[in-house]
Amino acid sequence: AISYPPCTCSQAHPLSLPRRTSAGRAEHFAMSVTLHTTLGELKIEIACDIVPKSAFNFMALCASGQYDGTIFHRNMKNFMIQGGDPTGTGKGGESIWGGTFDDEFSGELRHDRRGVVSMANKGANTNRAQFFITYSKQPHLNNKYTVIGRVIDGFEALDAMERVPVGKKDRPLSEIKINNVQIHANPLAEDGIVYPSADGGPARTEG
Repeated sequence: AISYPPCTCSQAHPLSLPRRTSAGRAEHFAMSVTLHTTLGELKIEIACDIVPKSAFNFMALCASGQYDGTIFHRNMKNFMIQGGDPTGTGKGGESIWGGTFDDEFSGELRHDRRGVVSMANKGANTNRAQFFITYSKQPHLNNKYTVIGRVIDGFEALDAMERVPVGKKDRPLSEIKINNVQIHANPLAEDGIVYPSADGGPARTEG
């Protein structure tokens, strides 16, 4: 069974499946994590209401320690930095279910700024574990890669990453590693919501 460690913050969390404010706007960014890297901390908000299955996969991988100790294996100035592969080759990584899962696209989540976090893929509906963070607007990636969130703090760390020299295949010459991931808010876990399979809908756990 897929489970999470307890949340480490003291705030109350909203429901993860679409919840509307009094103004009718969805509270999209209810999840947050911090990637503790060798170049600093990146705090990321995850859009659990808009891309719930992708959010579930990312958070479950974070919670299970799958990203701990992994490196960013591809770094392209003015474009993006990519990581999440436990093999460090750019060819590895599995979803929380094993294998791949489908894209989740939305007009509300676009590659429209520095710090957008998206799932990497090898074509339509081939999401696994790898993800990338943009260094600038990349509109040509819209509806090709699933946006899962955005960096909200730690842009100085992102700046430092972009400055790291690279060699062949845009591989950083100095290792950029995710030491560990801290989960601050995970309403999916708070509400006992899981996605038992890659191609099915959500369910609630008992107890």
